[in-house]
Amino acid sequence: MPTPSRQLAGFLAKYSPDVRRLATAALKKVRKRLPGGFEFVYDNYNALVIGFGPTEHPSDAILSIGLYPRYLNLYFLFGAELTDPDARLSGNGARVRFVRLEDASTLDDPTVVALVTQALETAPEPMVRKTRRRMIIRAVSPRQRSRRPR
Repeated sequence: MPTPSRQLAGFLAKYSPDVRRLATAALKKVRKRLPGGFEFVYDNYNALVIGFGPTEHPSDAILSIGLYPRYLNLYFLFGAELTDPDARLSGNGARVRFVRLEDASTLDDPTVVALVTQALETAPEPMVRKTRRRMIIRAVSPRQRSRRPR
């Protein structure tokens, strides 16, 4: 059985080089910002999703990155509760909001940094920085949409 890191590399390999590069850069930045906790990987029908949370329970996840054939989104899983004076967050669901990642530098935008900080500070469960992050492959869908643009 391959390690979770190798499995994730295999999931990423299904994407175009541009999306894969952006995903790798975005993951590096998010991992640096969230050095502990858990990383949940879902290779679903529509997208590859990598969530970040303080416990082994995916329902406690705070942020996630969703990969689609042409773009990536940074999801704030409690985003409806965030203050967003610059109106950067998209979505109108009861709980989740997102920011489209045009490139990895979007994660360095002061407004996005402030949203991430706020999400971490207001999360129901704090991120544990003292522990080493652990990656868990939570689900792999047997049927999937194409990971490359048509």
